[in-house]
Amino acid sequence: MLALRSGLGRALAARARAPQVFSSFATGPRQNDGTFYEFRTYYLKPSKMKEFLENIKKNIHLRIAHSELIGYWSVETGDIMNKVFHIWKYDNFAHRTAVRKALAEDKEWQEQFLIPNLSLIDSQENEITYLVPWCKIENPPKEGVYELATFQMKPGGPALWGDAFKRAVHTHVHRGYTKLVGVFHTEYGALNRVHVLWWHESGDSRAAGRHLSHEDPRVVAAVRESVNYLESQKNVLLIPTSFSPLK
Repeated sequence: MLALRSGLGRALAARARAPQVFSSFATGPRQNDGTFYEFRTYYLKPSKMKEFLENIKKNIHLRIAHSELIGYWSVETGDIMNKVFHIWKYDNFAHRTAVRKALAEDKEWQEQFLIPNLSLIDSQENEITYLVPWCKIENPPKEGVYELATFQMKPGGPALWGDAFKRAVHTHVHRGYTKLVGVFHTEYGALNRVHVLWWHESGDSRAAGRHLSHEDPRVVAAVRESVNYLESQKNVLLIPTSFSPLK
C-alpha cells in the first residue's frame, strides 16, 4: 500500500510539473461575421449549353432580386466541359433559408427561370464556403479570365496548414504574378479544401506569369513549404458570362 501511494504521489508530482496544454474547438482563425459564399456547379447536357446561358441571361434578374450574385462563369478548360460555375453571397444561414423559401413562393422565377432550365441540366453540386480571415473579395481592374485553383489539404484545418498556405498565396500576389480575387475555405462539402480565385488579363498572361513565378526563389520557397500539407490540387479556366458581376 505504501509503495502504491508513493508511486501515485510521484505520478501526480510529475503531472503537476509538466506544461499544461489546453485545446480549443477552433481549427484556426475564423471570420468575425456569418457571411458565407455558396459555390454552385451545374453540369449541362452537351447540346444545351447555349440555350441554358441564353435563358439565364434573359431571366437572371428574377434570381438576383433575392440574393447577391458574385460571379457566373462557364468552364473553358481543365475539367468536364459543358459546365457552369457561380457564386452567391449570404449574410448567414438564416438569410439563405429565407431566400430559398422566397424562391419557392416566387411563381415568376419558377415559371420563367427554374422550370425551363431544369431539363437542360444533368446534375448539380454545391459547397458552402467562407472567405479566409485574411482575405476579402477584390474586383479585377478590367475584364479578363479567371482561374479557380482548388487545393485539398491534409486533415487538421487552418491551424495546421493555414500560415504556410497564406505565405504561398501572398508571395504570388506581392511579386505581381497574378491578381487575387478571393480565397475560400469549405465549410460544407469536402473538408480541408481551399479554393483560390485568380484573375488574369488573358490565358497567355496567366501562362507568362506562371513561368516567371517558377523561376522566383521566394515563390519556390513558399510553395515548397505549403506542399508539405497538400494532398491534391486542380484548376480550371473560367470565362465570365456577359451578366456576371465579376467580368
